[in-house]
Amino acid sequence: MQPSLLTKTKMTPAPFASPILITRPTLPPIERFEAHLKEVWFNRVLTNQGSKHRQLENNLTTILGTRNVRLFNNGTLALILGLKALGIRGEVITTPFTFPATPHSLVWAGATPVFCDIDPMSLCIDPNRIEALITPRTEAILGVHVYGIPCDVEAIQAIANKYSLKVIYDAAHAFLTEIDDIPIASFGDMTMFSFHATKLFHTIEGGCLAFNNTELGEILNLLKNFGIKDGEAVVMPGLNAKMNEIQCAMGIEMLKEAGVERERRKPLRKKYVELLSEIEGIDCIVLPDGVSDSLQYMAIRVDENKFGLSRDQLQEGLNNFNVFPRRYFFPLCTDYECYKEAVNDGVPAARRAANQLLCLPFYGEIEIEAIARIAEMIAYLGKNKGDHFL
Repeated sequence: MQPSLLTKTKMTPAPFASPILITRPTLPPIERFEAHLKEVWFNRVLTNQGSKHRQLENNLTTILGTRNVRLFNNGTLALILGLKALGIRGEVITTPFTFPATPHSLVWAGATPVFCDIDPMSLCIDPNRIEALITPRTEAILGVHVYGIPCDVEAIQAIANKYSLKVIYDAAHAFLTEIDDIPIASFGDMTMFSFHATKLFHTIEGGCLAFNNTELGEILNLLKNFGIKDGEAVVMPGLNAKMNEIQCAMGIEMLKEAGVERERRKPLRKKYVELLSEIEGIDCIVLPDGVSDSLQYMAIRVDENKFGLSRDQLQEGLNNFNVFPRRYFFPLCTDYECYKEAVNDGVPAARRAANQLLCLPFYGEIEIEAIARIAEMIAYLGKNKGDHFL
């Protein structure tokens, strides 16, 4: 019979010889990428929606299960211009438990973020608290599928229908996430995906918008290319937000890797959950029934009273073992100086999450043995209250 994790914590675990970071970008075999580069060099088409761009857009339309996809050079500009295309300039109800790009995009689009508390279990915007925030100026709801866990899309859509609001989703973490076999991009009026290098699927930098209203496609083409139509006429004030052919080439190959990487992560998450379940005060974030997620992050909640250390103390202790988890998301967006005037004390669940959540190293190339060692380190720090290192 194998000894339990907790019986292994009497001796101080040895630190890793090399840093174990929260993630490590996945890359395709370099030979396949070089073949695309040779084509680009031969054709001399580097940007402005070349053949690679068209191929990746078509491939993503199929994979994301939506009628339309538009590519952008990063997810933030995608979200800003998506809001512009929908004509949203009033108040938008969103979550404070997210990356700053979410509310920043609203501001840059000319809208006003209104922060709503989160559901303490899903960590996504709480539909039960949305209606109380709706005013005559409210135009949309911007939900975030945190860690790839879907928002309550049915409840949000019911509210949107009742008040004639648009629904936009930030799915930066949710590539390949499905609810009851329905792709996540099927919900709402528009969904943004980030293709940053740290994501399950990436184009080094990049992003896209997925949507079913075909009329938005031409507007977005104009908005991401200075508003230029037919090569000369400028019909609206646009930006330069085009994805180039090198990024698209990476994306074409990464589409072949994303599913493989996701499969690699399944046994790794299983091992984390199996070992960490033995440690009092450490809870793994679990998925609702019927959800197939992106496996983007391995998030845990640290209960200081039960574990004996705060989340920040655990992070510091792991750093001393050469392990570098991240506090996603800390601080809350409502703690930023630029949003303090728009804040009240109405986000207690989000504040608890910001002080308790920690994302552990998680990527396909990390070894099972490394996960076992990280779990042992967590158990040791909790059992010894971190005294040896803190």
